Amino acid sequence: MPTLSEDLAFRGLIHQMTDPALPARLDGEPLTAYAGFDPSAPSLQLGNLVGVLNLVRLQRAGHRPIALAGGGTGMVGDPSGKTEERSLLEAEALEANVAAIRAQLERFLDFDAGALLVDNGEWLWDVGLLEFLRDVGKHFTVNAMIARESVKARLEGREQGISYTEFSYMLLQAYDFLRLFDRHGCRLQLGGSDQWGNIVSGVELIRRVRGGQAYGLTTPLLVDEQGRKLGKTETGTVWLDAGRTSPYQLFQYLLNTPDDRVGPYLRALTLLPRERVEELDAVTAGHPERREGQRALAREVVTLVHGGAEAAAAERAGRALFGEEIAELDEASLLAVFAEAPSTVLPRSALEGEGLSLVEALAECGLTPSRSAARKAVEQGGAYVNNRRASGLDHRLTSADLLHDRYVVLRRGRRDHHLLRVG
Repeated sequence: MPTLSEDLAFRGLIHQMTDPALPARLDGEPLTAYAGFDPSAPSLQLGNLVGVLNLVRLQRAGHRPIALAGGGTGMVGDPSGKTEERSLLEAEALEANVAAIRAQLERFLDFDAGALLVDNGEWLWDVGLLEFLRDVGKHFTVNAMIARESVKARLEGREQGISYTEFSYMLLQAYDFLRLFDRHGCRLQLGGSDQWGNIVSGVELIRRVRGGQAYGLTTPLLVDEQGRKLGKTETGTVWLDAGRTSPYQLFQYLLNTPDDRVGPYLRALTLLPRERVEELDAVTAGHPERREGQRALAREVVTLVHGGAEAAAAERAGRALFGEEIAELDEASLLAVFAEAPSTVLPRSALEGEGLSLVEALAECGLTPSRSAARKAVEQGGAYVNNRRASGLDHRLTSADLLHDRYVVLRRGRRDHHLLRVG
């Protein structure tokens, strides 16, 4: 069985370390380590899963993980990886976000076995400005702070700039590390590669103020084929909250992972053992058309985030997209499957009596450009009602076709869907 450092290296999760002795420490006596999570929204996003699972890996290896919710630093905003000033949240909204993130983290970490959830608002809300400048600020030079990549990148863009508020974030995060060192004996901070400057500042502060040994470890940022941070799409963010991104949507997002990204995602976003990951690597390389790696990735991540039952339902819903089992989906799954499909609202009376001509429905909802094109689609067997091929030109839609007494799914060809909703 691989050691923790070997497992992290295999998974490509080691980008920078503040001390070459860190791998030996990870494989040795129990260590207390923390990772911070930004409460700028009432949910973690898919990219945060890398940091969460790193804490899980540490706990499984016998270390004590601390998940730090930034209830204090969230009032300031981290400039790392940002190109512009972030909007600041009101205290009430921030508190609600922290509570929501706490609930999500509880799905992953075993708090009965020593894991901790900490809010840095516990100490940042009470620290005085003069006290902070005296005890923390004096240990850092502006020259060194400006040289940090997170600040430097913002200063080089004249139109962007950086406010003093965000400029101070580095010192606040360093102070977090010091407080966790004092309170809980925390000696390791984990974070993405864009957090390197902040992490190093914390390590240096502990050395200068306490004469203590602390460590920092960063993980490469996962990006998609366009170079965007994982979970950032053209239509928005992929969230871990089922109310914001449904299990089905999360499953489909991962199922569409490009072949060259499957391996890195399997390593960073799942807890699958090395042997299984390498097996999926081989299948993806030899038979990419099977998409076994993508399916395993989607199944594992949705199971981790939402549970096995939701993962199975999401996979079943995906299969139902083109199969007759669409009629077996519950209403929530049906709506999740067709959340991005165009839809039309019809009066219930349209489906009463003799019902509505399918040819007319196809043309009216825009699945075909005209009635003649609709007739051609039906004649050629390319028109479907609830994924059942239309019987012929005389096919009419009636209340008997309604799913959950409210919906009819029309399809033309392989991929063009339209959802009819009865008002």
